[in-house]
Amino acid sequence: MANIRQAKACESEILTNIAAASEAYWGYDENFMKNYKAIYKVTEEFITGNPTFVIEDNEEIKGFYSILRCDNGTSAEYFYIEPKSIGKGYGKVLWSHLTKYCKEQGICEIDLVTSPQATGFYIKMGAKLAGEVDSLVIKDRKIPKFTYTL
Repeated sequence: MANIRQAKACESEILTNIAAASEAYWGYDENFMKNYKAIYKVTEEFITGNPTFVIEDNEEIKGFYSILRCDNGTSAEYFYIEPKSIGKGYGKVLWSHLTKYCKEQGICEIDLVTSPQATGFYIKMGAKLAGEVDSLVIKDRKIPKFTYTL
C-alpha cells in the first residue's frame, strides 16, 4: 500500500534522480537531459524551504511533488513518478494528496508547467490549459502551462 509523507532533505539526490528519469522517459536526448539536470536539481534547501511530499510503496520512493508559493501565486514545482511506476496509479494518488494539501492550506489555485507528453494526465486530473511558457531547458521552445482551481 502506498504511503505519502513529507520528504527529507537528505533525499534530495533521490528526488533529483526520479525527476530526471521521469523526464527522460519521454525520449529526450542527452543534451536536453544535461541541461534539465542542471536547472531542475532538487536541493536540500528547496526541500526544507518548500512543502515536498513523496509517495512510497514498500519503503521505495515512487514519486514526489513540491509546492512553491510566491508573490504571483502557487505552483506545483515538481510532480514526478519514477518511470517503472508510471501508469500504475501513483500519480493519481499523489495528485489527490496535492489537492487535499492545497485545500487545507487555503490555496485556491495552482499553476504547473509540464512536458507536452504529460498534458493528458493533467487534463484527466481536471487542470485547464492556460497557455504556454518558454522552456528553461531549450531556447525558443514553448511548453504547456496549466491551472487547477480547487
